[in-house]
Amino acid sequence: MSSYKDLIVWQKSYKLSLLIYSITKKFPKEEMFGLVSQMRRASVSIPSNIAEGNNRFGKKDNAQFLRIAYGSASELETQLSISKDLKFTSDKEYTEASGLLSEIMKMLYTLLVRVSNV
Repeated sequence: MSSYKDLIVWQKSYKLSLLIYSITKKFPKEEMFGLVSQMRRASVSIPSNIAEGNNRFGKKDNAQFLRIAYGSASELETQLSISKDLKFTSDKEYTEASGLLSEIMKMLYTLLVRVSNV
């Protein structure tokens, strides 16, 4: 049995979480309990749910946690757009984070289909 840490989607989502923490450090202080908190929680939720699902006994449980991870990724996608439009995020940071997030979402979808159909 392999570790969840061997999954490329987990590795990329872990990297994304670190990136989101770095990006949100620069946000205005009044956003600490708003957008900063939401973006950080959503980003951490992605690799956390991948890990939890991978360590569950059964494909149905694993699929449910992958769905939750995908939902968190969708939340983060919206929050990144809002941060860009509010000029809290530079174009470069937005492009890097949203590109990585898009990759992760595609990988999660593929993994979810595989887990659900096997």
